[in-house]
Formats: sequence, structure tokens, C-alpha cells
Amino acid sequence: MLSVSGALAVLPVDEAEALQEGAGLGASADFDRMNGHLWQVYQLARSKKAVHPVVRDQLSMLNEALASGRGPTRSLLSAAADLFQLAGEVAFDGNRYSEAASSYALAASVGREADAYDLWACALVRHAYVEMSEGRHRQAVQLLGAAARLARRGDSALSTRQWVASVQAEAYAGLGDLTACERAMDQAETVRELAGGSANGGWLRFRRGAALGGAGSALRPARTVRPGRGDADGRVEAVGSCGRPLVPEAGCGAHRSRGDRCAAG
Repeated sequence: MLSVSGALAVLPVDEAEALQEGAGLGASADFDRMNGHLWQVYQLARSKKAVHPVVRDQLSMLNEALASGRGPTRSLLSAAADLFQLAGEVAFDGNRYSEAASSYALAASVGREADAYDLWACALVRHAYVEMSEGRHRQAVQLLGAAARLARRGDSALSTRQWVASVQAEAYAGLGDLTACERAMDQAETVRELAGGSANGGWLRFRRGAALGGAGSALRPARTVRPGRGDADGRVEAVGSCGRPLVPEAGCGAHRSRGDRCAAG
């Protein structure tokens, strides 16, 4: 089993010690750095469930920092919203859909408290994947509509809006709505217009440079795709449900089948 100390073992000693000390003092920047490291550990871990103890320990430290008033509240809440999404990923990977949905709901709630619109939106996107995995595409569309509204209030330099749109295409395809699917894919295509740094490699990984082909003549059935991981080299091919191939770089925002998924979100 991994522990926070185990997860830090691959870092230089000085950096690992500084991270642990900073997190213990409630330093939000150190929580953010640790969260980013945990996303990397999770993406590379062969056994995703092995990351759960690390995430649980980090959440406990965050909760203690919030309860004691150490550090800026909004920044700590944002770090918690990030980490709850990773906790949901771990649960989703283990087919614990109810637990995943609860984690995503918590992430959305904490993101709302932090006024972190992009984090909030991404939590709703991941929750929508739980709905789609169980065939509830209408519920997914509702969640994604809310996510789209939030993303418009977020950072326009991030690819949140485009990731939401790419997932909306999957949901609309599940409903057989080709027109809405095509419209969503058009929005997702605008990821090419973003500058570098539009994704952070953790809770948002839908990147600039995605190559989308022409729309297919017929609507393809939506694939069940999942939130969170990319291949070891970060390149994954996902086929858009409207018949468009989508090849995002470095971990994308369309999700894949179990054991081979990528996201962005």
C-alpha cells in the first residue's frame, strides 16, 4: 500500500520534505503541488486502488488545515475540490459508481464554496460520466449543461469549455441527437485556438492540438468512456460519437473504456 511518504519517495529529498512540512502547516501552494504529484502517481500506477490511502491521507490533512484555520480558506477549498475529483477517479476505476458520484458531488460542492468555476465544472463533467456509464444520458446532459454554464464563468484560457463540449457530444450521441452532437464537437474543436498551458495535467487534461476529422455521415453509438487517465506517453485516440476522430495530446478530455481511458477532466 502507498502512503503519503511513499508517494513522495520518487521526489528529491529536499522537495519531498518541503512538501510535507508545507502541507502540515496548511500551505495551500504545497497542497496544490502535492495534488499535482498524486495525479501523476495515479496515472502511472498499475493498481489504481493503491493510490486510495494516499488520497485519503491528503484529504485528512486538508480537512485539518481547514478546521484549524491554517492557510487561506479559498485556496484550501480549491485544493480539496481537486483532490475529491481524484478520489472519485479511484472509485470509478474500481466500479464503485456510487462512491465516485459522492466524491464528484463533494468536489462540486467544495468548488462552489471556493468560487472555483473550472474545478466546479470539471467535477460535474466527471459526475456526468457516472450517469453515462449507467445509461442515463438525459441526466448526463443536464449535468453537462450546468457544467457549460459554469465553464463560461471560469478562466477562458483553460480548456474547460472545450472539454465540457466534447463530453456533451458523447451524451447527445447516446440520445441519438446528431445535430446537438455536431454542435458540441464544433465547440470542442476550438481547443486548437487556445495557447499553451490550457490544461494542468491533473483535473483538467483536454489539451490544445487535438486533431478532429470531418464529421461522419451517420451517428455512431456513444462509447462508454471514463474520466481521468492517459496512456504512458500521454497520447490517446478517442473517436467522437458524431463520427469524428479525436486525438488529444497528453491526456485528453474524452474518456475511454475501462483500463484505457483518458480525460481531462
